[in-house]
Amino acid sequence: MKTLFAILVLTMGLSVPAAADVWKWVDASGKTHFVDTMKPIYTWLDEFGKRHYADTPGHEDAVSVQLVWHSGGTLDDVEDAESDDGYAYPGETAEERAEREAADAYYCKRATEIFESYVNAPRLYRTNDAGEREYLSEKQAAATIAETKAKMDELCR
Repeated sequence: MKTLFAILVLTMGLSVPAAADVWKWVDASGKTHFVDTMKPIYTWLDEFGKRHYADTPGHEDAVSVQLVWHSGGTLDDVEDAESDDGYAYPGETAEERAEREAADAYYCKRATEIFESYVNAPRLYRTNDAGEREYLSEKQAAATIAETKAKMDELCR
């Protein structure tokens, strides 16, 4: 009986698909890479200006790249969905991908326009509940511009 139980447990363990997560990171040239582990990836420039990537910090100036969760599943799922000119999310149709990319481009363009208008404005202000302008201090304006730049960078990656 114990042998039968052990065989059943072993068989069930082998038949359960492994659950995993896929992470992505973008290299210095803008190419997106996918990995199935959160093991750090380090990058650095050597004395000749050549960029290096490794799973161990091979240089005193090495910094860890930012890994961003992409999806549940496996690298095979991501590679199956990937196309020659970019990537698609698992299960995403060509039409859905085109729609998503158009929306991404719109939001990037809009965030860039807002950021540039803030940078080029003589003074920044907010409108209060009475409809009157309340001008921001230099410190508040700088913080608003920094927040807007961060949002633009996020939307335009």
